[in-house]
Amino acid sequence: MQVNIEDISTVKKNIHFEIPSKDVDKELDKAYKELKKNASIKGFRKGKIPRAVLESRFGKDVHADISPRMIQEAFVEMLDEHKFEVLGEPKFTPEKPLIEAGKDFVFDIELEIRPELEAIEFKGLELKKNLYRVTDEEMNAQLNMIQKNFSTKETITEERPVKDSDFVLIDYQGFVDDQPFDATPKVENYVMAIGGKALPEVFSTKLTGVIPPHELEIEAVYPEDEANEALRGKTVLYKVALKEIQEEILPALDDELAKKLGSYTSLDELKKTISDNLEKGIEKRVQQELSEQIYEQLLEKYQFEVPDALVESELKGIIAEAQQSFAQNNVTLEQVGLSEESIRDMSKDVALQQAKRHLVLGKIIDQEALELSEEDLNALYESMGVAMGGTADAIKNFFDKSPQQFEYVKYYELEKKATRLIIDEANVVDVEPEIEDNVAKSPDVEADSGE
Repeated sequence: MQVNIEDISTVKKNIHFEIPSKDVDKELDKAYKELKKNASIKGFRKGKIPRAVLESRFGKDVHADISPRMIQEAFVEMLDEHKFEVLGEPKFTPEKPLIEAGKDFVFDIELEIRPELEAIEFKGLELKKNLYRVTDEEMNAQLNMIQKNFSTKETITEERPVKDSDFVLIDYQGFVDDQPFDATPKVENYVMAIGGKALPEVFSTKLTGVIPPHELEIEAVYPEDEANEALRGKTVLYKVALKEIQEEILPALDDELAKKLGSYTSLDELKKTISDNLEKGIEKRVQQELSEQIYEQLLEKYQFEVPDALVESELKGIIAEAQQSFAQNNVTLEQVGLSEESIRDMSKDVALQQAKRHLVLGKIIDQEALELSEEDLNALYESMGVAMGGTADAIKNFFDKSPQQFEYVKYYELEKKATRLIIDEANVVDVEPEIEDNVAKSPDVEADSGE
């Protein structure tokens, strides 16, 4: 067999194969001899069917069976010799190569391989660590959010106009060209926050200053890039009935409120949990910022080609994550004006950078011979058990039955270990943050029962 390797790029190869006709004929002879033993054709005794008859009746099937096997054997032999780490699906020319008796079997395979990176010098990177701190503003924001979760709304009995801080009870229906519009059906007894984002901003503008009960018309013009495709570029006339004003009543910030969350006996205990969670958020943010500095410096220093297959794998992960995120809220991509193709277009640069990071970390893992110790694995099982509401033994048993999933998680942990190693070997300088905007979005505190 002759093999010629053409370098299309550092990560893409075209492999030209030529398998001699004598080897092709040898495989065909073996196949027809085996077929002759078992084939059954009317008018011929078993084992006595002439080859020409077998070729006429079964030739296509025989060739279709032998061809992929010979390709596989040739491919494996080539990989054993050249040690390529193939990524993605190889492309064949012709698309479905088939052998022919008496002729050399000639075909090309185009494939992508993992790039061979030079040794990465990661020690001594200059990193800045922002000294974020939990502030009173952050704590108060979390407590206020909890208060809002347990708030009630009361109807305002006095006759007065709608103010900025109010909630209003409304009925509304949208019309286009004086006809009811399917995308804006009639909604009754809807509680709307003035200044909220659930309805077009013009609703808040037009309702402010109005005294209920009152009926009015509100015209909303939707932009061409509106998330809801059915509303793009539409001018919708809403007929609105303002029925009443409601005021939000926040519960007192005390021990009783803390107890409503289920597992707390006092407000101080709740505050301690919130503070701990905010500290964890800070730790996570600092780690992320240090990691970004690492990647920025290493990717600027080490330039290399990235296989399309790795970028495509990252894109599939980004798309799947987006779909899952929207599905949790019972929303599809299409309902928010997105598609797999649009996410793909928006995420190409992100996917490329993620692929580069994995390659760099993979090289460091190999060159430093990083492994997960028994202690590392036990800590992983424990943390996953806590996060999933199970036990460390249950997580371990799951991975014992799912080795492929375990390898994925294990490699992710090795990447984290490589990142920690880089930080440990770096020159880290503590600095005051330029802008103190590290307000966490929500505390890790939930009520056992809603009210």
